[in-house]
Amino acid sequence: MPPNAADVGEFELIDRIRARTALARADVHLGIGDDAALLAVPPGERLAASTDTLVAGVHFPLDTAAADLGWKALAVNLSDLAAMGATPAWALLALTLPQADARFVAAFADGFAALAREYKLALVGGDTTQGPLTITLTVLGFVPDGAALTRAGARAGDLVFVTGTLGDAAAGLHCRDRAAADAERLLAAPTGLREALIARLNRPLPRVAQGLVLRGRASACIDVSDGLVADLGHLCEASGVGAEIDVDALPASPALLHLFDAEARRAFQLGGGDDYELCFTAPAAAAPVLLGDLARSGCGATCIGRIVAGSGVRVHDARGVPIAPPRRGFEHFA
Repeated sequence: MPPNAADVGEFELIDRIRARTALARADVHLGIGDDAALLAVPPGERLAASTDTLVAGVHFPLDTAAADLGWKALAVNLSDLAAMGATPAWALLALTLPQADARFVAAFADGFAALAREYKLALVGGDTTQGPLTITLTVLGFVPDGAALTRAGARAGDLVFVTGTLGDAAAGLHCRDRAAADAERLLAAPTGLREALIARLNRPLPRVAQGLVLRGRASACIDVSDGLVADLGHLCEASGVGAEIDVDALPASPALLHLFDAEARRAFQLGGGDDYELCFTAPAAAAPVLLGDLARSGCGATCIGRIVAGSGVRVHDARGVPIAPPRRGFEHFA
């Protein structure tokens, strides 16, 4: 949380954010500083919009570094655009702070800008107010008319894939828990392993480039934010199908494999959430070329199961033995 240092006013905070996140785009006709932004959507494109709210103590630990919060707040929204096959363009930020702490805001803006520059994304407006630390971000991007990826479209016989690796962020959160039963063991782990998992929690990498590769080729897509079983379940519901996945096929990072046994890994991978990988479906015949193109984009994908008639997500191991996930995923108000 920001320290008690109410050393600047609201408009000075806004100026500091604007100075650190400034990025010129020809399609921004009027940005921060007026009552609303004036933005131009290119001909033949649809506007993709997504909003996420991060609340201290709910979506991130209270002692998370401000720069990491700036990065993550943007990353989780960019992940939603990636799942739609959209190219990021603009963002609006609503930042609620306990105190007007200039140091916190500067570090937050630097983390935000570090990721925004990678996608030439412009911060074009927002709001600041006082209250419990809460970050609400709206991102907007473009996708050609008729080309957006959606959760609907998966068909029985399609294969199910995920990009990257699963379970790292949930394991990273566990690694930060000093009260965990295995905390002493994890603290004594070889240098870099815990840190790699915690980095996946604090600075997820949105799969924007991979979403562009999937556009027009995946039959359905969703980002894994609340947990694989939960999010794949949303895709299945939208598509009117079911899914079967092999828990032993789930891709795991070297750090996750080294630090946790199979039971713990399964829990993190199936229901941990915060991965921000893409889960998508595609016809089996398209898989070889598609997987090659994804690998060349900088992040490969793994086949973890298939779409079937029916409903819901069923999990089994490599021998076909059914597995009951210990936790299906994160849900507010549950």
